[in-house]
Amino acid sequence: MTWVPHLRRKPLHAPRGVVATSQPLAAAAGMAVLRRGGNAVDAAIATAVTLAITQPGSNDIGSDLFALVWDGRRLHGLNASGRSPAGLTLERAQAHAEAPVAALGGTQGTAARAVPARGWLPVTVPGAPGGWRDLHERFGGLPFRTLFEDAIWYAEHGWPVSPTTAFHWGRAGVGLSGPEFAEWLRVFKPGGRAPAAGEHFTNADAGRTLRLIAETGADSFYRGETAKALVAFAAETGGLLTAEDLAEHTSTWVDPVSTGYRDHELWEIPPNGQGVAALQALAVLDGFAGTQSVHTQIEAMKLGFADAHAYVADPSTSVPAEALLAPEYVAARRALIGDKAGDPGPGDPARGGTVYLCTADSDGMMVSLIQSNYMGFGSHVVAPGTGFTLQNRGAGFSLDAGHPNVVAPHKRPYHTIIPGFLTRGGAAVGPFGVMGGHMQPQGHVQMVLSTVDDGLDPQAALDRPRWYWHAGKRVHVEPDVPAEVQDDLRDRGHELTVTDDPPFYGFGQAIWRGADGGLVAGTEPRADGAALGY
Repeated sequence: MTWVPHLRRKPLHAPRGVVATSQPLAAAAGMAVLRRGGNAVDAAIATAVTLAITQPGSNDIGSDLFALVWDGRRLHGLNASGRSPAGLTLERAQAHAEAPVAALGGTQGTAARAVPARGWLPVTVPGAPGGWRDLHERFGGLPFRTLFEDAIWYAEHGWPVSPTTAFHWGRAGVGLSGPEFAEWLRVFKPGGRAPAAGEHFTNADAGRTLRLIAETGADSFYRGETAKALVAFAAETGGLLTAEDLAEHTSTWVDPVSTGYRDHELWEIPPNGQGVAALQALAVLDGFAGTQSVHTQIEAMKLGFADAHAYVADPSTSVPAEALLAPEYVAARRALIGDKAGDPGPGDPARGGTVYLCTADSDGMMVSLIQSNYMGFGSHVVAPGTGFTLQNRGAGFSLDAGHPNVVAPHKRPYHTIIPGFLTRGGAAVGPFGVMGGHMQPQGHVQMVLSTVDDGLDPQAALDRPRWYWHAGKRVHVEPDVPAEVQDDLRDRGHELTVTDDPPFYGFGQAIWRGADGGLVAGTEPRADGAALGY
């Protein structure tokens, strides 16, 4: 990459604390918590809960969540993704399989048919409420219930819908029919339409659900009133979710995994997330001298995805990330990159719709957090009286009986959402992420290269024109990518599409710690977000 970034926004510099995310009211909720004396985890929870209300197509109370927390000395990882119901078997999924639905990069795997994207079958246990609770229990400072105040107010009194959210909301829910979708249509398309940009939208049922979570530490969600509503609606409309499925849910604290790139380290959550695709791509690129061409970046990313799609699954069946990052294995994968566009398959290692936010406080704590419904509005299933959509993460399972990610009971599916964190010599640089399904590892790689190789601040790195590898030799680039770069990719056999369609390129946020101890942040110019500091 040799072009000068087209700066759409200026970076935010702040001395004490920062919150950056894709929706301004949510960023303001997190900043209010910091100003009240809360820490970065408190601010992240408040931001995440508010995003569940103010950006409902991308995430919701029924989402999953992953987080990386820098406590000032070291990094902690939280996998708050849910598992499939006990009744979800391969035979049941195959009986209801349908043509795959593209979700910003297509469905994971190569089967001709896939787990349905909407309805009850792809619903897994939502992990976000438990994730909010677990983050707070380990790191929180302010009372848990106070972190819900802004979100509850917006739900009960209404909020003006932001433009990007309104655009995607208007495209959701086309062709829905059946009793399991009736409440979604009532709540999210009242009068048969989505709210327009700037129009106030109220969701009192979601406000009540959040009040219960805040008052009970999420116990109401997994064992109490909300759980009973979900189970009753599932029994009434053909769902598999049971009281036992919800009551048995747990988050998992994990050790983050990393790879070096030059004098920095990129950290990701281990499988069942796809972060290993970004790690492997960077490990491959680290073996090349100098600045990497866009062609080499794309080819390295293809190798990372080929292995992620073949081997990433529930931690109990996934190939360990360490096997995919072993130096000898990475070297063998690197040797596959040539001068022309390739279409690589997986190697043979040794066996053994989304929102993103980041926060930082004055004591050195930093948080990288991502939560998602998966495809826009997830399953489109809403239990009456709850006000939130259940995710459709089960659509990420494979129907191939021999695949590590094959659909099965009590299993976490392949996950697209990945929070990132960058260190240098073991010291924190900061949290970052680029949401958007298949784009996420690609966005991580491009952010790291822009930061480490080119020395860009986080806003300039986010502003830089992006490329997006779709499948095979198909690559999308933004119009601002220089003509000579586009010509070079075509000459090398890449099937290039030039488009500024925003879903392809994801939405990112980043906060870096400066050499003087201050903070510098960037927010996605392609979205409605804000980076706020004090």
